[in-house]
Amino acid sequence: MADKQHLYLVDGSAYIFRAYHRLPPLTNPEGTPVGAVYGYTTMLWKLADDLDQADGPTHLAVILDKGATSFRNALYDQYKANRPEPPADLVPQFPLIRDATRAFSLPCIEEDNLEADDLIASYAREATRIGWDVTIVSSDKDLMQLVGRCSEGGGCIDMLDTMKNQRIGIPEVVEKFGVEPDLVGDVLALMGDSVDNVPGIYGIGPKTASKLIQDHGSLVAALDAAEAMKPSKLRDRLIEGREMALLSRELVQLKEDCDLPVPLADMKLDGVPPEPLAGFLTRHGFTSLLKRLEAGNGSPERRTDLNPVKHGTPGAPAGPGGNRQPLPDMPPVDRSVYETVTDEDRLLHWSARAFAARRVAIDTETSALDAMRAELTGISLALGPGDACYIPFGHGGSDLLSERPPQLSLDRALEILRPLLEADEVLKIGQNIKYDINILARHGVTLAPVDDTMIISFALDAGRSLEGIGGGHGMDELSERHLGHTTLTFKDICGSGRKAIAFGEVPLDRATEYAAEDAEVTWRLHRVLAPRLADEGGTRVYQRVDRPLIPVVAQMERHGIKVDRARLGSLSDEFAREITRIEREVWDCCGVEFTIGSPKQLGDVLFDKLGYKGGRKGKSGQYSTDQAILEGLAAQGAEVATKVLEWRQLSKLKSTYTDALQAAINPATGRVHTSYSLVGAQTGRLSSTDPNLQNIPIRTEIGRQIRDAFVAEPGNVLLAADYSQIELRLAAHMADVPQLKEAFASGEDIHARTAMEMFGLVDRDTRARAKTVNFAILYGISRWGLGGRLGIEADEAQAIIDTYFQRFPGIQHYIHATLESVRARGYSETLFGRKTWFPRINSKNPNERAGSERAAINAPIQGTSADIIKRAMARMGPALAEAGLRHVRMLLQVHDELVFELPEGDVAAATPVIEQVMAGAALPAVTLDVPLGIDIGTGASWGAAH
Repeated sequence: MADKQHLYLVDGSAYIFRAYHRLPPLTNPEGTPVGAVYGYTTMLWKLADDLDQADGPTHLAVILDKGATSFRNALYDQYKANRPEPPADLVPQFPLIRDATRAFSLPCIEEDNLEADDLIASYAREATRIGWDVTIVSSDKDLMQLVGRCSEGGGCIDMLDTMKNQRIGIPEVVEKFGVEPDLVGDVLALMGDSVDNVPGIYGIGPKTASKLIQDHGSLVAALDAAEAMKPSKLRDRLIEGREMALLSRELVQLKEDCDLPVPLADMKLDGVPPEPLAGFLTRHGFTSLLKRLEAGNGSPERRTDLNPVKHGTPGAPAGPGGNRQPLPDMPPVDRSVYETVTDEDRLLHWSARAFAARRVAIDTETSALDAMRAELTGISLALGPGDACYIPFGHGGSDLLSERPPQLSLDRALEILRPLLEADEVLKIGQNIKYDINILARHGVTLAPVDDTMIISFALDAGRSLEGIGGGHGMDELSERHLGHTTLTFKDICGSGRKAIAFGEVPLDRATEYAAEDAEVTWRLHRVLAPRLADEGGTRVYQRVDRPLIPVVAQMERHGIKVDRARLGSLSDEFAREITRIEREVWDCCGVEFTIGSPKQLGDVLFDKLGYKGGRKGKSGQYSTDQAILEGLAAQGAEVATKVLEWRQLSKLKSTYTDALQAAINPATGRVHTSYSLVGAQTGRLSSTDPNLQNIPIRTEIGRQIRDAFVAEPGNVLLAADYSQIELRLAAHMADVPQLKEAFASGEDIHARTAMEMFGLVDRDTRARAKTVNFAILYGISRWGLGGRLGIEADEAQAIIDTYFQRFPGIQHYIHATLESVRARGYSETLFGRKTWFPRINSKNPNERAGSERAAINAPIQGTSADIIKRAMARMGPALAEAGLRHVRMLLQVHDELVFELPEGDVAAATPVIEQVMAGAALPAVTLDVPLGIDIGTGASWGAAH
């Protein structure tokens, strides 16, 4: 232990919320929610365990907020008024977290009328006064006012952000705020804080606030200088907002002279006594941590089990059907034990062990992210904790004269590994393994069978985590969330910017640490996540829908689709001319030339110069000019708004498609290879990137022209097969609407039928309105939203909604039943069992709650639609092969449509096979009350096939 005393002051409130959002909902044996308690316990134990390190604590205390109000509320009654109530399942955990702190025999300090920040500031001041160093464990920007402060006694203050594992000193504060720590409060007073409802000065953001303090040296000086500034909005705001800024400065000022309820000496760390901690861990079912404590085995934060208790819905007690399966007890990740395999004997040894294990985690290292262009640099394997290796074969400097380290050749390595990688009896586990499948397929290796931890996570937890705290399914986030382990990043290994190097230039010892860790973490994630599939009802959708699709989508990506470069070039030129023409027309309408692509300039012209009504400024003081605003102006007859919308559409189509598609053509294949994500959309739909082929306008002439550039090879045609109104058909089934089911069964025009039911007659206008209503209500649209789409008042729109529900009461019942279920369980479910979580469905914030409700209404329908087309895709290859149609290739999936390329002579035989597979994709798992209609067309181009 270091000789100098080092006090760690833990911002307990931040720890609590971080722990709550880090883990899925967990309950103890009595059914009490304990997810935050468990996460908090592991984080606190990690800090206590660090006392053996040179910069670790000799003394430690946890500081908490005791209540929702403090002396600041007397200064400003709206202080923290916007803060929502804590989640319902977190409230009963607050006293347990205090119990957890005391179970560690650590001080847990809180005082009435004070915030934790004030107690932290007061303790930090006293500790440094007597020569102690102080580390504030937090990332709170208010506390950064204390960073770098040193006393005459030699004690200094820094901060530790445990989420980023980053020390925060003066340079980090200056980088964040542009000023030294002692001026951070002045910057905060100008910019305000929406979280704490510190008003600041309206229209002044962080950059402006920082520059003002840099230029003038203090808040008061900046305010005093306002009168002498040139006339401007900033000058007016500084003058008008002076009193609010000075009030805000008082609100953010830390109180450093609080009474200290616990003496510093009582915070001394002498290890964690086994009691009362053992009793606390036993009482709450933290059995894995209890084993750690009994074994004297170190910090639970360094181990890989962060889910020792039952997974369940928020607040739900664990009943007989609950998940009682203990998760694996694994040692910490140790990168020093990995092996670099550079000779055949060792590679044969690893291959034999993988065959014996019957499962192996695999990861490929390459020269690029594009699987169709990247070169294979190496492969890593993992068979268990600490049991991983890296097999390099593409390492060496980019200079021809640079020396290559000893390694196997690519061909020889793959020759040895091929039997393992293709063996049916060995499961290959990957994280986004579709990428590895494509990389290896280009070298003639068929990687199968496979499991994917990313997709397993998606099947279990889609939408579950809250925004901003790692809700994705990437390996780094999953490792943090489920293993409590921070992985090496590519940037750590290869650097960034101009100094970045290719992975093949990384020294083998360092490359092994990174690559083998990826494989080991993937193995660990599979060990933690896979058992949850059966326990939480995820097996059905993963095994029957998602997992079979992985090799199918990989093959589609490798097929790619041919595009006509000349046609794209011609369209780009045509769009450029049209963009220029519209630009001039906009300028003529406005009487001034300006940058149409600048929201600020456009807003100023529309609302200040031209005087249109409806301008809405954000906190930055800039007018909003989003699509809804422009469409509203256009509806009022503003021609300039119509032209700007047209200009934006053409500009986006040119940059996103006609220009980008030419650049995306693979020189080796002459085709465009999009990348599909199986976890990109919360409802389960596939998403497309690099390039994105799913946002091409469907029913516009411009969209058709772009689709015309997607063409078949000579002698072939493209076939487009589209589910007809599948979401309405599913709504008819899931909501049990007799009129709609009857209309679909008899092949009626569903929108005409809806128009007759609602309006009593069918013409172009009523059918169009019925079509809008049919789709809008399935998305949980509000009266204002529907009014905007139909161009009518909200009251009239509400009358239409009421009529719709009267005519189709099953839809209203479905909406109410769905929302009731999601509010109770926390998730929606498709007909195939796919869960989509909505953690904000019971939010106190009306906007958050309404957004979740709209998404929850549509998720079961859109998700079931996605599941059906996925099942069709997985069955398509075998069905075509059985029909002898081996030259028919599935190329694209765009929403409800599949696009194939096939010899012209195979169209007649392939059409009924494709139609049959798509129409029966739900069977036998789900029998629908309505038929699935399929529209099929063919042509030399994608556009012609519609």
